[in-house]
Amino acid sequence: MGSSDRKAEEIIEETMRAIFDDLDQSKSMNEMDSSNASHKRYSSHKSTSGKGHSGKKRPGVESSGRVSAQEGGRRRNRASGPSREREGKPVSASAPSREKRRREVSASEAAQEKRQRQDSARAAAQEEVYEEVSAQAVSSGEDPETDFLYKKQPRKKEPNLPDLSSGGDVSRTGRRKDAEDTLDKRREKKKYPESQVSDDSVDIDDMDDFFDQGEDKKEKMGGKRSRKRKKDKSKKAQKAVLITIGSVAGVLLVTYIGFAMYFNSHFMFFTEINGTGCSMKSVEQVEEEMAKKVSDYKLTLKESGGGSETIAGSDISLKYVPGDKLEQIAKEQNGFLWPKSLWEHPKIETEIGVQYDEAALSAAVAALGCMNPETQTPSVDAHPEFQEGQFVVAPEVIGTQINAEVMNQKVAEAISGFKPTLDLSETGCYALPRFVSDSPEVTAAAAMNGYLGANVTYDFNPNTEVVDASVISQWVKVDGDMNVTFDEGAVRAYVQSLADKYNTKGVPRPFTTASGNVVTVEGGGFGWRIDQEAEYAALLANIQNGETVTREPNYSSRGISHGGTDVGSTYAEVDLTNQRMYFIKDGQVVLQSDCVTGNPNKGHATPQGYYSLAWKQKNRTLRGEKQPDGTYEYETPVAFWMPFNGGIGFHDATWQSSFGGRRYQTHGSHGCVNLPYSVAQQLYDLVYDGVPIICHY
Repeated sequence: MGSSDRKAEEIIEETMRAIFDDLDQSKSMNEMDSSNASHKRYSSHKSTSGKGHSGKKRPGVESSGRVSAQEGGRRRNRASGPSREREGKPVSASAPSREKRRREVSASEAAQEKRQRQDSARAAAQEEVYEEVSAQAVSSGEDPETDFLYKKQPRKKEPNLPDLSSGGDVSRTGRRKDAEDTLDKRREKKKYPESQVSDDSVDIDDMDDFFDQGEDKKEKMGGKRSRKRKKDKSKKAQKAVLITIGSVAGVLLVTYIGFAMYFNSHFMFFTEINGTGCSMKSVEQVEEEMAKKVSDYKLTLKESGGGSETIAGSDISLKYVPGDKLEQIAKEQNGFLWPKSLWEHPKIETEIGVQYDEAALSAAVAALGCMNPETQTPSVDAHPEFQEGQFVVAPEVIGTQINAEVMNQKVAEAISGFKPTLDLSETGCYALPRFVSDSPEVTAAAAMNGYLGANVTYDFNPNTEVVDASVISQWVKVDGDMNVTFDEGAVRAYVQSLADKYNTKGVPRPFTTASGNVVTVEGGGFGWRIDQEAEYAALLANIQNGETVTREPNYSSRGISHGGTDVGSTYAEVDLTNQRMYFIKDGQVVLQSDCVTGNPNKGHATPQGYYSLAWKQKNRTLRGEKQPDGTYEYETPVAFWMPFNGGIGFHDATWQSSFGGRRYQTHGSHGCVNLPYSVAQQLYDLVYDGVPIICHY
């Protein structure tokens, strides 16, 4: 232990000794105050047994020393009665015995009265002595009551009283004379008028006044003395408190300075360095403790799943190398701020002087189970996710995939700092997500909900298709940088899906013939076809505007109905195989007839498919292709013309001698459907622009 340590310990020892000395001194002073208070209470109690100043009995004064005015009057009456009788009334001669007895009684009463006056004189003398003693005690700072009781007072000797030892006059006459001389001295000293005291007797009322004045004077003196005693006691108490406070403050100051000096070379209270407790230890002590721990040092790695792995110091040839880092930390402490360590509990992280085999450490880290790629799962960024009709932020997920670079760095730092544990999650050894729940990019992506306000209902009677938040949410996406994008390709794909489901134009589809047979008809220009470009633009506008609508999609070609067939219940049918024509109205055949279709042998076969009437016209001349010489291949006038497939249509054919059968193979047309005149006329009245026409085999 250094000289500074011994000096600090000596200061602390002296400080504690001073604390106990001050406490003993305060205790002694309190006991003295308690003793004085008890003694004064005892003195006051004794003073009440004899009257003193302030109306109390004084020592040595008997209760018979004071005579009331009423009693004094009775005594004077008794004393003066016989004298007046002698002076003013003659004594009866017939009662000599009674007169004799009266004289004896009078003489006895006179003697008794004289004794009482003598007692009163002695009491007054004692009062005078008490007053003188009290005055002297007050001037000298003593307690007159206590000193008078416990201090033996010498008896004051009257010079004029007879001395019994010298055989002086002690007769009644001598005693009377002595009492009168004493009374004269009292009158002269107290300045009583001569008229108040006679030579033959003492006025008891005057004596009472005399004593009352003395009592008043003593009461005033007693009040002053009581206030002085209280004031002195208060000063003593204040002085004791100040001494105690000063002593405690001094002890605290010395203690504070002592610890401040001590912590110049020691670590403060509750200090931890890299998890090692260093409270009130010197640098040398901490280094010794760390050197002892090197031999059995292990670094425990805490994994996110609750598991743990260790790296032993012996596996990497770990050694402790003393340095100046601990001493530097100790010097950086502010010793005068040591009280803060009592509640702050300093925790210091720093590198400690250790050496190890770096290659062995790299091999030990690579061999850890948590470094196996097969057991690792990647982390997932926080991202907007559609839940229950809206986008919410799905929290990030921290996987078990290790960031090898960070892992090696953190392990090396932990060993260099001589730390016992390393939490892989807290130190960021795992490959963390780029975005977490409170990342600004993630919260800004909440604007995706703005796309979810639209609701578009497509009418495919009797079916419907709805584009709502659940569908739109699939088209609003975020990229890897949390940029919100609207997937237009997904919208186009949705429109394409509608076309695939509901388009019928050019699509082979089943058809039930008038005869009840089901055939597959393909080709033709009739049927449903969605205009995908127009519909994509319309749907995108609906979403951006947050519209709620019910509508049909944009069509480039329309049918009559949706469902099993798109031709509806009113249409014309041509059976190319059986050479028959039918017109069905509201599901019922209202017109049927044999016909002659195009000649397949000449390449003019009537094509199958779904068509619709383009228009109709009466008295039309039909012409074939124009020849090089300007003429037409043919020119044929008709009464009723009803085209449905370009230059192919229904018309009357008065030049045909018969209809139906196999005539079309030899006398067939250029592709038109030839009808008898009357049938053509009826059909002309039944058809209208857009009516479906189905040609099938």
